[in-house]
Amino acid sequence: MKIPVLGLALALAVYAAFPLAEARAWGWLAVLVVVTGLIFAIYLSPRAVPAKYLVPGVLFLLAFQVVPVLYTAATAFTNYGDGHRGSKQEAITAIQSASVRQVPGSVEYSLSVALDDGGLKFLLLSADGKTYVGDASGLQALDKATVTAGRITAANGFRLLDLGAATQRNDEILAFAVPTQGGAIRASGLTRAYTGQATRFYEAGCDCITDRASGRQWLADEDTGAFVAADGEHLAQGWKVNVGLANFARVITDSRIAGPFLKTLVWNLAFAVGSVLATFALGLLCALALNAKMRGRSWYRVLLVLPYAMPSFAMLLVWRDLFNQDFGLVNRLTGLHVDWFGTPWTARLAVILVQLWLGYPYMFLVATGALQAIPREMGEAAAIDGATAWQRFRRVTLPLLLVALTPLLISSFAFNFNNFNAIYLTTEGAPFAAGNSSIGATDLLITYTYRLAFGGSGAQLGFAAAISVYIFAIVAVISVVGFRRSRKQEEVYS
Repeated sequence: MKIPVLGLALALAVYAAFPLAEARAWGWLAVLVVVTGLIFAIYLSPRAVPAKYLVPGVLFLLAFQVVPVLYTAATAFTNYGDGHRGSKQEAITAIQSASVRQVPGSVEYSLSVALDDGGLKFLLLSADGKTYVGDASGLQALDKATVTAGRITAANGFRLLDLGAATQRNDEILAFAVPTQGGAIRASGLTRAYTGQATRFYEAGCDCITDRASGRQWLADEDTGAFVAADGEHLAQGWKVNVGLANFARVITDSRIAGPFLKTLVWNLAFAVGSVLATFALGLLCALALNAKMRGRSWYRVLLVLPYAMPSFAMLLVWRDLFNQDFGLVNRLTGLHVDWFGTPWTARLAVILVQLWLGYPYMFLVATGALQAIPREMGEAAAIDGATAWQRFRRVTLPLLLVALTPLLISSFAFNFNNFNAIYLTTEGAPFAAGNSSIGATDLLITYTYRLAFGGSGAQLGFAAAISVYIFAIVAVISVVGFRRSRKQEEVYS
């Protein structure tokens, strides 16, 4: 099996090398070469037997854990996001292309819209019968195109969109532009295109964008990666730059963000702690009740585990409807008319109750296993010494349980601290304060980060990455403290 597996590894390496070279990602290409060479050196050698077992796990750990964390941390030091995704030259091209307007005498083309591996393409037929293909990088001659009734109807390597498919992508087509010298080619409807003239152009002398009609100028600001006018107006298209600690400082110093961030952090901690304690208490209570011998104990255990067997994604949506004020089952059974998701505290109570229902079966299972591992003789000895049932539980059973279960409680805390589904699928962060739709009363830091990164106001991926680093640091610190205390417990009860 060694030769086929190494051959597959080499084939994957070669397959990955071409796009890296095309993107001029020389650093990653060097990493690919080194890793491939390391794999061959280890598996073709009769020595280094331990490394043969360790290398796959280490590589997967680096690829799926370490690299994403490092990439997120690196992104946090940039302004990466909508309008700041590429280089300065790409921003200039986008600004000029977006300002293109049709003028008298503009060259027109018959347009066919197509797709290939690189995305949307314009297939153009000029008045003199020449065929072209255009994309975001420019215009090129198109060979081997089939022209029928004055339009390109087929071309090698392209999948043409019919009128129905093109209509569905109408906004994307109208926004698409093929850059040319001093302008761009844009669509006029779905079957015609024109070469327009840019009304805004870049001047290298002043490092600015100038509007031909008004003479207004936007100077390049290298610190923020944007073109800025004298009155502070920013053009929508900018470029990616390193902003240092600005994203991290913004969380603390910007009053519009710092206040909601701290409030959300407090609720986030309360939600995670409350979810863990509530589910652990109920799960342990059920485990204690079923730890004694009784008829039908196995069936009771199966019934208690049922919520854990249900897909949480679907159950969260069901619970959202159960808490509906008008037709929800919770209000109907209790005779109440509570707007559960309409006020902050009832919404918070609702999401914790949902987590209690979803999470207690897991705690029930682990507590049942831990209880069965505790020798009965210890409880019997405490009873002989005169300890009551409560004293035996508090002094003997619970400490021994915590020695075994503290790592699981810490991992459960870390999971609930970033429990995106629990909030987004039930309340979506609501209720929101009047005039502020960016952060809600039940938002966790992770849902707040998601809204920043993919919200309707435009993605702020660099800023969202900075908040992710804060989340990572908070969970890491709490987890380290918890594991140290767990280690001390083990020393006491070992």
